[in-house]
Amino acid sequence: MMMVSENNMTIKVTPPTEGLFDLMIFARPVDSQDSYNWVCSYQIQCLEPRSGDKLPENPFRFWGLHQKVRDFGIKESSHKEELLVAPQGTLLVTLWTSRPLFAMYELINKDLDAALSKKCLATQAEEEKLSCHVLCPFQGYYRLSVFVKDLGGSTFRNAANLLIHCLRPINQNELFPSGLSMHCGSGISSSGHGLSNPSHSAPIITTKLGKCNITFHTPTDVEMTASLSKDKVTSAKYPLERYVLVTHLRTKVSVCVVLPESGIYKVGLFGRSKDHKDFVHICDYIIRCFSDPSWPPFPRVYSLWRRGCVLLEPRTGVLQEQSWVRFRVKVPKAYQVVALGQEKTELQRTPNAVWEGDVFTGAAGIQVKLAAKFSQHCSSLEVILAFEVGGGTPASPGRSG
Repeated sequence: MMMVSENNMTIKVTPPTEGLFDLMIFARPVDSQDSYNWVCSYQIQCLEPRSGDKLPENPFRFWGLHQKVRDFGIKESSHKEELLVAPQGTLLVTLWTSRPLFAMYELINKDLDAALSKKCLATQAEEEKLSCHVLCPFQGYYRLSVFVKDLGGSTFRNAANLLIHCLRPINQNELFPSGLSMHCGSGISSSGHGLSNPSHSAPIITTKLGKCNITFHTPTDVEMTASLSKDKVTSAKYPLERYVLVTHLRTKVSVCVVLPESGIYKVGLFGRSKDHKDFVHICDYIIRCFSDPSWPPFPRVYSLWRRGCVLLEPRTGVLQEQSWVRFRVKVPKAYQVVALGQEKTELQRTPNAVWEGDVFTGAAGIQVKLAAKFSQHCSSLEVILAFEVGGGTPASPGRSG
């Protein structure tokens, strides 16, 4: 196990059996492409071999940080020792940087395949910091290799190879969700899209209540949307897209998430400016909930639910049958707002620009649709939200300020 810094080198040797071994050391100048030259040799006599797991393979020759790591833009590491210990199967590795960098990571263990390895890492790239949350599903040794490049760079360079020893592995049901990008949490990607003042800067959100609200300040020309996914859904009655609601205010966006069941979810945030037709990925968040939530979904959202639209009441998309429900919504530039269900109810506009009214839900199985006209001369109503009417006990309506 070789560790090289700018001024010295350390080699730790673990002979595989007892006996006499030759250790030969070769070297060359850092920037040279010439062959290595023999420098010196040592004889090592092992009287009793060390038992335990083998170290993982390392094709990059060195362990720890690269001896030229400062040239790569890395100033300091959160771990100075050559062996990183994960007593409970989790570890956070942080590298402070002198300039913004992109990073890729590779986690290797003898029992870990490529697909499972990707569910063990959640990575964050900030202006002056790179972070990697590591989960270890097996006991033993791991190699975490870090590759970095400048924002305008073309190739990743191996900056570090860290040896991790997991004493007690994490449950495989608690690994990260599939399909995480290299941009988890806030950082270079979110700020590059104009988002600021995040409510959650770290990528992992743990909730006991089974709901959370992620907010950013946004430029007025940026529109956002969000997706919710989970590797294995067991009891959700509606598509997961119904459990996330995006609300755009003048300078702020709110992504409200409620969970239908326990587990680990991925929230993907996407954005576009007014000059672009397609949404592009911004960043991911991981939401962990190990209680037993069973929140009802939000109403189905249509394309005209845009900046400035706010759902105040009811906050659930499933309404109790044969009951009166108070509706309160903000719909900017609307000329008329109505609820279409068993009967048509026209909402009234209050002085503070809230459309409100009491709506009778009718029988179970029908939909109550919220629709609007945006011009006095328009003859048709445009649907903006749709609610299901169900039986059973009424859900808590909730409110939003």
